[in-house]
Amino acid sequence: MKATHSLILFLLVFNLSWSQKELTIKNAFSENNKAVFSLESGAQISLDFLNSKNIKFWFSPTGEFQRTNLSFAVVNENFDPGFSINLNESASSYEIFTADLRVIINKSPFNIQIFNKYQKLILGDTDLPYVVNGTEIKTTKTLRIDEHFFGLGEKTGTLDRRGKSYTMWNSDKPCYSENEDPLYKSIPFFLSSHNYGIFFDNTYKSKFDFGEESNDSFSFSSPNGAFIYYFFYGKDYKEIIESYTTLTGKPIMPPKWAFGWSQSRGLLTNETLTREIAQAYRKRNIPCDIIYQDIGWVEGLQNFEWAKEKYQNPKKMLSDLADHGFKVIVSQDPVVSQATKKQWEEADAKGYFATDMRTGKSYDMPWPWGGNAGVVDFTKPETSDWWGNLQQIPINDGVKGFWTDMGEPAWSNEESTDRLNMKHYLGMHDEIHNVYGLTWDKVVTDQFEKHNPNQRVFQMTRAAYAGLQRYTFGWSGDSGNGEDVNDGWVNFANQIPMGLSAGLGLIPFWTTDISGYCGDITDYPEFAELYVRWLQFGIFNPLSRAHHEGNNAVEPWLFGEQAEKIAKASIELKYEMHPYIYSYARKSYDTGIPIMRALILEYPKDENTFKIDDQFMFGEALLIAPVVEKGVKNRNVYLPKGEWIDYNNPSIKYNGGSTINYPVTLETIPMFVKAGSIIPKSPIMQYIGALKNAPVILEIFPSDKINQFELYEDDGETNNYKNDEFSLTTIKTEDSEKFFKIEINEPQQNTFKTTNRNFLLKIHTTSNPKGIQVNSTKIKVSSLNKISENMNSNFKESNYFFDTKNQLLLIRVPDTKSNIEIVILK
Repeated sequence: MKATHSLILFLLVFNLSWSQKELTIKNAFSENNKAVFSLESGAQISLDFLNSKNIKFWFSPTGEFQRTNLSFAVVNENFDPGFSINLNESASSYEIFTADLRVIINKSPFNIQIFNKYQKLILGDTDLPYVVNGTEIKTTKTLRIDEHFFGLGEKTGTLDRRGKSYTMWNSDKPCYSENEDPLYKSIPFFLSSHNYGIFFDNTYKSKFDFGEESNDSFSFSSPNGAFIYYFFYGKDYKEIIESYTTLTGKPIMPPKWAFGWSQSRGLLTNETLTREIAQAYRKRNIPCDIIYQDIGWVEGLQNFEWAKEKYQNPKKMLSDLADHGFKVIVSQDPVVSQATKKQWEEADAKGYFATDMRTGKSYDMPWPWGGNAGVVDFTKPETSDWWGNLQQIPINDGVKGFWTDMGEPAWSNEESTDRLNMKHYLGMHDEIHNVYGLTWDKVVTDQFEKHNPNQRVFQMTRAAYAGLQRYTFGWSGDSGNGEDVNDGWVNFANQIPMGLSAGLGLIPFWTTDISGYCGDITDYPEFAELYVRWLQFGIFNPLSRAHHEGNNAVEPWLFGEQAEKIAKASIELKYEMHPYIYSYARKSYDTGIPIMRALILEYPKDENTFKIDDQFMFGEALLIAPVVEKGVKNRNVYLPKGEWIDYNNPSIKYNGGSTINYPVTLETIPMFVKAGSIIPKSPIMQYIGALKNAPVILEIFPSDKINQFELYEDDGETNNYKNDEFSLTTIKTEDSEKFFKIEINEPQQNTFKTTNRNFLLKIHTTSNPKGIQVNSTKIKVSSLNKISENMNSNFKESNYFFDTKNQLLLIRVPDTKSNIEIVILK
């Protein structure tokens, strides 16, 4: 026994001794797109060039390139089929040249330096690039004095991660602070201001240190698992995100109605209350598309049967709500309570639960409600159809989708070490924990699409890993101040950088819980200001949901007449913006670029944007600067270079490159639009699609440059968009000394056809035109009433009106589905 202990001790010491020393290359070889370097220690590192800009690194301390599971995140490494490299050797190093990169692999000490083709260092190892301690591996890179980091998905704190460290361990942290870490999602992907990004494809409890320990280096590490990471080089952050999207998959598009307004609350779990809320929205003419039902809707956790004492006739309720344009989304949890005896016994007998490695029996998980439960093992293939049949029960009744809650799984935070005894079909819990929610979301979407062919899924999730965008959307969990709901301003303000960081981590379809989830609302007038400000930010979340814990109602009319009026106008603005939002949703699908954009995405060379956490771009045209402080009369707004127009008062223009002090009242949402922008809009509707043959409104802010916008449209319900069945209409504007020209090009249509309708152009201008021609034919001036008369039924009239008071030129033309040229004579 002593000899055995001595041998183990010797091996540990030997392992640590070489791991802390400089490494040396023993030999190397290359084939096609791969180069492999063997080190004196016995370790190997492979470099797979996906193309001339993107490289997969795999460091193996044992020299064997093996992993227990295929990647949960990566779906495509075939960036450039047939791409190959040449490995050049010199006395001190190896070199690999591509059209974009020069990669130098130094022999002793071993390290790798990546330069662009102009010999500028992009990413460099330190002299001790890999440290091994048992199964733990850490890599350390050189940190430049001017380097900044962004990303890691939905994390709290500032957008710029420099000087901080973060942990990947999906955790349920109700009422989290603005600096709490870790939280619900693990997206180990970040971007550097030095034109590269890194995705660390390791599901264990990895850590990232962006210069907290050292001013000269940054690192990332994992306690176990294959040490694989991907390097992306790009001219800007957008290109890097597009490469990450190619690697991990495109984000699915939500149904068109998902971009409307949603109402929820923790105890919104009965038919009577649901009907009352729906009726109140329609009675008050406040638009709304979605009403959520929280977990209490089920008879037993989680059997997908309606609670009989709460729902008298759920099918009729859903049908009646659908008649008035409402869609119902229900919650699901990833467990089965032992109290739900029939279902629990079935799952236990068939082995659908994660087991306890100590007993071999189903793991006994304490659950926040419903008593102890079995944790459904979604990594086991047989579980999928069983769960899919269950979740289809409410879908068959008329439910439109799910929000998958508590998927960490809940109460499995860092301190909950007993959960590490859970064994899943694909591995122990330390490996599966961060992907548990992802495997659940995959089952939910795969099964929805199996049971409902070609129907677009709605699924919004709390816990996830990289790759979630292929199956689901996201929300930021239980935000707000649980101790004092009225003191939640800091919690609210941090939702902005959280949402922007989520977008950088390929969660383009996202929402905060508008009002914050946490805290009892005992004084509605006192809470009204924070509610209004949260809502004014929330309407610019792609998926806008008002939600609060328990029976704390957060419908707009509860906060007083003024708050209701402001909320109504704000929600109406979201509905007006629907064509603009939906067009950018398609861009998110194609490229991974979010709708809500950190300023760095549009202005990557402007270092002022690195530290701006409280404003953002909404698409490419609009800059939004929500008010995040109580009782303020002014709000500082940074405007990047260019000409900006006050969206609330288009007669006011600003030259960018500076900070302005903008006056605000409670009604004000500071919004600025780039000169030259074309904003497609919709009439206000009570729900998406409520008005048939509705006109497309084109709000135009002229500039002296040629500008354009691509209006994207599809059926909004099916997955045909994945087969490029859509309509794409390009709108262009051109300004000259004698005329202003608008071209509405013939739409690019593939199977999907737009309806009969009109275009209504709203052009911000100070001068009444001398005349207007449509396809070389002069059209008549008209009255304001005549312009809007029979807009949804008469598709033959062309006329115009100049609104002197509002400095707005209105032009009505039919959508002929062919080229339309509108010339405004000055």
